[in-house]
Amino acid sequence: MRHPEEETIEVAAEVVGDDALILPREAVSMLAFILAQVAEGRGVQVMPSHAELTTQQAAAMLNVSRPYLISLLETGAIPYRRVGRHRRIRHDDLMEYKRQDSVKRRGAADELSELGQELGL
Repeated sequence: MRHPEEETIEVAAEVVGDDALILPREAVSMLAFILAQVAEGRGVQVMPSHAELTTQQAAAMLNVSRPYLISLLETGAIPYRRVGRHRRIRHDDLMEYKRQDSVKRRGAADELSELGQELGL
């Protein structure tokens, strides 16, 4: 983008006489990223960080089965709340679990790699 030092970006109006739209640089960067993902054929989902998900939605985001997700909830690995009989998971909590799980997986993979090198495999 031009003028990287500027905090806002002016977007010209489509119709002559309409005022230009002034957007924060972060918003323009996010929109550019979303458009690039769509152009590459990837799906994009925009969700508020405080949104609550159903167990089915959360399981799909983690790419696990719903029963496995429920076991994670019941063991306290992911916080949740009940709405009647239904469980709801905050998007922030789910993303934090996903981040921590990735760190654990990378650590385990690094350990296996080191062990393989020590054993000459």
